[in-house]
Amino acid sequence: MRILLVEDDAETSAYVARGLEEAGHVVDRAADGQDGLFLATGGGHDVMVVDRMLPKLDGLSMVRAVRAAGIATPAIFLTARAGLGDRIEGLDAGGDDYLAKPFAFAELLARINALARRPPLQQEVTVLRVGDLEMDLIRRMVTRAGKRIDLQPREFRLLEFLMRREGQVVTRTMLLEGVWDFHFDPKTSVVETHISRLRGKVDKGFGPELLHTVRGAGYVIRTDG
Repeated sequence: MRILLVEDDAETSAYVARGLEEAGHVVDRAADGQDGLFLATGGGHDVMVVDRMLPKLDGLSMVRAVRAAGIATPAIFLTARAGLGDRIEGLDAGGDDYLAKPFAFAELLARINALARRPPLQQEVTVLRVGDLEMDLIRRMVTRAGKRIDLQPREFRLLEFLMRREGQVVTRTMLLEGVWDFHFDPKTSVVETHISRLRGKVDKGFGPELLHTVRGAGYVIRTDG
């Protein structure tokens, strides 16, 4: 692994770097938060080991800036401050683990290895697209071919449910549970009525139909007719 070590104490930095290199890892070192931020935003690291108390830019601020830049490299804070509030503050700043000084190198190495084994976090989807139909989940806005479509809250939720499962046939029961939070059949045409209204808004006046009824099975949104 390639590890970024940001530690201002020269003796601690040399000790940790030597141990990591003996374990087969490549180590980039920085002695203050500004240099650490510069190296971290350059990318390519598997794990960051960051002292909390650093000159020029403290460790918390450094990791916050790294996260603000959209970099998800796992970070372990090293610190002499081991109170519960301090640990929470470190995690809230974007840290993934917290190791109090003095520490055993074997424990640090084990924690680095554990973080490296975690699957990478997937970036949260904020825009859904099916053909020329687009749903902005942040702005709560739907457009097709660039034209805005006004939806009621339940219609929006129904369309979101379908778009997240593009190409997959969803049953009436799935819709009742996922959109209406019903875990029983209300014996009404609520699904059919909303599908009809949604189809009128999403497909009418546009190009190829996207919302399809699969007879005897359910509904599907797709671009291939």
